[in-house]
Amino acid sequence: MPTAQRARHGGDLVVESLTALGASTVFGLPGQHALGAFDALRRSGLTYVGLRVENNAGFAADAFARVTGTVAPLLVSTGPGALMTLAALQESAAASAPVLAIGSQVPTAGLGGGRKGYLHELVDQKASFRDIVKSVHTVRTASQIPSAVAAAWASALEAPAGPVWLEIPQDVLLAPVSVPPVTSLRAAPRPLPPRPELTVEAARLLSAAERPVILAGGGVVRAGARQELRALAEALDAPVTTTFGGKGAFPWDHPLSLQSWLEDAHTTEFLEDADVLLVVGSGLGELSSNYHTFRPRGRLVQIEADLGKLESNHPALGIHADAREALAALAEAVTPRPPRPPGTAGTAGTAAKAAAGLLTRVRERIDAQGLELEQRVLGAVRDALPDDSPSFWDMTILSYWAWSAFDPRAGALHSAQGAGGLGYGFPAALGAAAADPGRPVLAVSGDGGAMYSIAELATAHQYRLPVTWLIVDDGGYGILREYMTDTFGEATATELSRPDFVTLAESFGVPAVRTTPERLRADLAGALAAPGPSVVVLPALLRMFAPTHLDRFADGGPGDGPGPDQGCSEPDPDQG
Repeated sequence: MPTAQRARHGGDLVVESLTALGASTVFGLPGQHALGAFDALRRSGLTYVGLRVENNAGFAADAFARVTGTVAPLLVSTGPGALMTLAALQESAAASAPVLAIGSQVPTAGLGGGRKGYLHELVDQKASFRDIVKSVHTVRTASQIPSAVAAAWASALEAPAGPVWLEIPQDVLLAPVSVPPVTSLRAAPRPLPPRPELTVEAARLLSAAERPVILAGGGVVRAGARQELRALAEALDAPVTTTFGGKGAFPWDHPLSLQSWLEDAHTTEFLEDADVLLVVGSGLGELSSNYHTFRPRGRLVQIEADLGKLESNHPALGIHADAREALAALAEAVTPRPPRPPGTAGTAGTAAKAAAGLLTRVRERIDAQGLELEQRVLGAVRDALPDDSPSFWDMTILSYWAWSAFDPRAGALHSAQGAGGLGYGFPAALGAAAADPGRPVLAVSGDGGAMYSIAELATAHQYRLPVTWLIVDDGGYGILREYMTDTFGEATATELSRPDFVTLAESFGVPAVRTTPERLRADLAGALAAPGPSVVVLPALLRMFAPTHLDRFADGGPGDGPGPDQGCSEPDPDQG
């Protein structure tokens, strides 16, 4: 006798609302209080990708949101399950990734600090999320679910995008509902255009500048403003550097490209010497300012969707706007630079020569440090990775090299540099692969960071996700080893016992190989070309290039290296 059809319940409203808003994939991990929502998944058309640790599920949702540009639902349970997502949501907040985290709650009788003694009960669960996510939403009746999901969805997408938290009590998820299935919901985020008078003033400053330079951050990438940025840079004949989160915002090999050597004093000085520096989609934080040693001598124009970041580090003409809309408006408003007669100041092509000169100085500094192994390893990774494949990098020495020296080409480079937590690379790569299972994805971790994500080898195998995981095994937390040795003369708590990663991966049914720097390119290319997941282990002790920020003001003033000499004199003090 066939089983009677189960009545719809609150969980169905959650799933129907997500579907009506355009969701295709849900990440998560079930738990007792959330079972109503997971039961509803079975009756939906949504794809579910279940990870083994809630934090890793959050990282996977983060990456899905980054590569698709849309909201990624994350479904977890109450108490420990909810709290395990906090580190991942902090990264999503720092990277402006629109993750919609939906957590269950104890039954409504236990809300508000009722202290009923339910399993997983917290006095105020949502309070743990308020300092991390953009907005917090709470549901107390089934009829509130569709509107709450839509409001959370719109909040996640609205510039600046970011994670949101929605919690629904267990009894609400399980309560039968008789309303028709949700078929239509609207969740359109409000636009964030620039104010016209600010666009006019910024265009005037940039058009009159002798040495304009552009610093493009992650906001350019998230806004899909690559074409607008290029159009503006070419109209102004302005060199462009990108932050680590903004890699890919500007073509790496463009004549005006300064690439992304932001931890190099030569680049810092180049930016300082601009008479007008346009900062777009960046708050000029620690990494983007060479550890706050950046001291601009000219005018700053800053375009930023996050209001709290406007002028948070330096005075500027602040424009609170979406990067794409603001860049498009500026590209129309500026006066393009015409070709000038040969031999005159500002001759066309001078900016490109200045950019090339900067990159030459950077290469000379790196080449003088005996870092051939590191450059060879990073070059092998670049050669092996298909041009359009994204890569996801954990916090490890090779990743720090990639921030400065890796050309993402048509793909994209993503890392956990926003919040800086370990364990991001592999689960994030799984999320990206779930978004596009037909394209290989690369994950890069150190052996320490890899141990955070070993359980997800089971996830990779279960869903046959095309992720190749490169694990650089240096026997410990390599960058912390360097920091401590440099600071204290020796390292403490940085050395690690670790498994045989090849054997361990194979025990999950994931093919693996141990490689060498000489074989890395071929082994990695072969793994990326094979279907399904794979692991490549590289035993290697890599070193970082020498920092430049420590000595910039040791003598009481900025470094004395050359700035962006574009055939002009030093900046006019009156324009500071």
